[in-house]
Amino acid sequence: MLSEKPKKSEDLWHIVKPLIRQIESSEGVLIIDDSISEKPSTDENDIICWHYDHCKGVRVKGINFMTALYYVHNIALPVSFQLIAKTEYYTDPKDGKTKRRCPVPKNQYCREMIKQAAINQAAFRYVLTDVWFASAENMMFIKHEVKKDFVMPVRTNRKIALSRDNKKQGRYVRAGKADFRTDTRVEIFPEDVYFPMLFIRQVFADKDGSTGIPHLVTSDTGMTYEQITTSYRKRRNVECYHKSLKQNVSSEKSPTQTVTTQTNHFFASLCGYVKLEMLQISNKLNHFALKAKIYINALQSAFAELQKLQPLKLCA
Repeated sequence: MLSEKPKKSEDLWHIVKPLIRQIESSEGVLIIDDSISEKPSTDENDIICWHYDHCKGVRVKGINFMTALYYVHNIALPVSFQLIAKTEYYTDPKDGKTKRRCPVPKNQYCREMIKQAAINQAAFRYVLTDVWFASAENMMFIKHEVKKDFVMPVRTNRKIALSRDNKKQGRYVRAGKADFRTDTRVEIFPEDVYFPMLFIRQVFADKDGSTGIPHLVTSDTGMTYEQITTSYRKRRNVECYHKSLKQNVSSEKSPTQTVTTQTNHFFASLCGYVKLEMLQISNKLNHFALKAKIYINALQSAFAELQKLQPLKLCA
């Protein structure tokens, strides 16, 4: 039974492992990101609580989850997940209110998920994250302990040295103030990281007409400017994963009331996403088109069964 005990990442890997082995390639990437499945009407507990939504700029109630997403050949499969359980209570010094927090930092979960993917021998070349996971400790861990490379953005106030000598002498500049062209790559030596990286500025236009300038770094100093931007562009697929998980397999819609059943509902949603991803490969339809097709076929089948019952016709 799905509700007997809470499902874990090991259970997910057991399901996706045969699929990963069929599609994996040295060109694969591992994307680490988190999101929130909103559940405003569900009672609060360790995993359904209040989290700050950086996209909305407000705190929302729901399940904050992290995923390690394996992406290659236009296929995206979750290989591990972690629900953020806020089991500790503390008093916020700013407002004096009692609040919840998770005893384990997200960056620690990030490193554990990357390490587990390596232990499971998933073939990936780069780790891609957003700026929230671009810590020096994560960079050192990926490069030295996991023996992989990464591409990730850094904040504009990140301290970098533009030469090895400058680093030795402690002469750093902020990434946003470094003076070089936006279409070039520069070798840098960040503070608290003990290997050189490549640093680029990528300018792009948003849908609303505004301009974004992410500062990207990579530990693979052999990459070209185009290879860096192309590799990091793959991270966008995690947003498609989050959207499908919430809208197509109903991760946010569950009548469950306990941590165990809520965890297992989320796990079932992951399984539903994996099935849709496999159907997408064989049917050449995206998740939303597949959902619509399945829904229409279900309605047609139900109507056909209704007609077989020969219901009485109502007269006006």
